[in-house]
Amino acid sequence: MHAARSESTPSSKLNLVQLHLLELFSKEMTEQELLDIKDLLTQYYSRKVDEELNAIWENRNYSQASFTEATEELHLRAKNRP
Repeated sequence: MHAARSESTPSSKLNLVQLHLLELFSKEMTEQELLDIKDLLTQYYSRKVDEELNAIWENRNYSQASFTEATEELHLRAKNRP
């Protein structure tokens, strides 16, 4: 008898990106090539995060002044911690 699969269990199917990366990494590479690929992926996802944060700021009409005002108390609170 099989145990019931919970909804939080990840799917065993790989998506197209995962399959492509597996194919890419199955080839012989130097340590430097692997580091370069990691760096490219890090840069890509960093750009995506920046784009998402910029979109949130624009949608909510945030500004540097509103951010400073909203976080000013946080800095004071952190300084007063024991």
